[in-house]
Amino acid sequence: MASVTLPAQASWIAGDKTAAQVTTDICAPLERRGGGLWWLAFLLSFSLLILGVVAVSYQLVVGIGTWGLNRSVGWAFDITNFVFWIGIGHAGTLISAILFLFRQKWRTSVNRSAEAMTIFAVMCAGTFPIIHMGRPWLCYWVIPYPNWRGPLWVNFRSPLVWDFFAIGTYFLISLTFWYVGLIPDAATLRDRLRPGWYRRAMSLLSLGWNGSYRTWRRYEIVYLLLAGLATPLVVSVHSVVSMDFAAAVLPGWHSTIFPPYFVAGAIFSGMAMVLTLMLVVRKVMHLEDYITPRHVDAMAKLVLTTSCLVGLSYMIEFFTALYIGNQYESFTFLNRALGPLAWGFAIMVACNVLIPQLFWFRRVRHELLAVFVICILVNVGMWMERFIIIVTSLERDFLPSTWSSYFPTLIELATFAGSFGLFFTCFLIFCRVLPVVAMAEVKGVLPRKHK
Repeated sequence: MASVTLPAQASWIAGDKTAAQVTTDICAPLERRGGGLWWLAFLLSFSLLILGVVAVSYQLVVGIGTWGLNRSVGWAFDITNFVFWIGIGHAGTLISAILFLFRQKWRTSVNRSAEAMTIFAVMCAGTFPIIHMGRPWLCYWVIPYPNWRGPLWVNFRSPLVWDFFAIGTYFLISLTFWYVGLIPDAATLRDRLRPGWYRRAMSLLSLGWNGSYRTWRRYEIVYLLLAGLATPLVVSVHSVVSMDFAAAVLPGWHSTIFPPYFVAGAIFSGMAMVLTLMLVVRKVMHLEDYITPRHVDAMAKLVLTTSCLVGLSYMIEFFTALYIGNQYESFTFLNRALGPLAWGFAIMVACNVLIPQLFWFRRVRHELLAVFVICILVNVGMWMERFIIIVTSLERDFLPSTWSSYFPTLIELATFAGSFGLFFTCFLIFCRVLPVVAMAEVKGVLPRKHK
């Protein structure tokens, strides 16, 4: 990842490509065998997934007493990881839906991978509330349907039910949006592949696509409608997640700033994860002409913008806590900054607010290795933010006699590692069986002479 120089009038697609060259270049990684690097990454990810499966299986047999929870801290690693993964998934909807409605051409090279990342991140997020139920085999009870349990229905005031509807809605809309955008590319693969199971699968996914004007017109109408439907999810889903905390009475949680604050943080962490994956994909899959420095520059600016919003939210929280004169609220925020978890607070502020300010400098935005490192640090900081918000308010609540410290157990750490294994295993398989760049959309931003 060397430093690059961005021309003043750079094209979104480098190399003066034709439509045929776009198809050949993007399909090339799918038409050759996976290299040793891919297999190494897959085996590592799958090993983490197996570790997570073993840890969760042990929890199911023994119970959630295997976690480090105590009389004060009833939420900890599980809800931290849930909010973290939901946040990671927000960039896909932002890039695909909102930027599509604003006609941002740079999204075409990264939207497919961002959408896939959203689906996998939501899958990872959904596992934690199910585990937290204690009896995950009864998870279908949160679905409000006529049943044989008499008058027993879900408690719509429960944050667990809110999370179920938020995750379910977000997953279904994101999956539909991703699949509809995939149909033209599935038809392209169908026409290129030799007879076999792979071609039959692409034929099934392409839904009889024939590329006619009538087909394209209906496709574009459906895609536009889905983009308009998916856009409110960026705000609504993480607002619902934030209400898990804002509806409580604990100091540091019941705050009206949580919905916009959580939405900004979700887009912030999601964009950082997209950048992290795209920088690796462009190098490993030789897609430098399609994921150009100009794309990296645009995404880095979004990371910088949302970093500033997150930093502003931190300042508003502290100002409000100290200004209103509530001793419990003031103590909670001073405890975050100066208490037992002050080291975590320092990591949070450094990674989320201070380090991303380097993106003000154009030279840093064009140094791809620097962008990669900063984005990894951003996700470290965003995980730490969720941990600090949850644990500091629970460890030190109203009564000093109930104060206690929380420490994650090996089972919790293994479960978290397993969620990363699930995410990267799914993403690596996606890279091998489907185009990571939307060919049909990239062809739409080529110079007119090549369309």
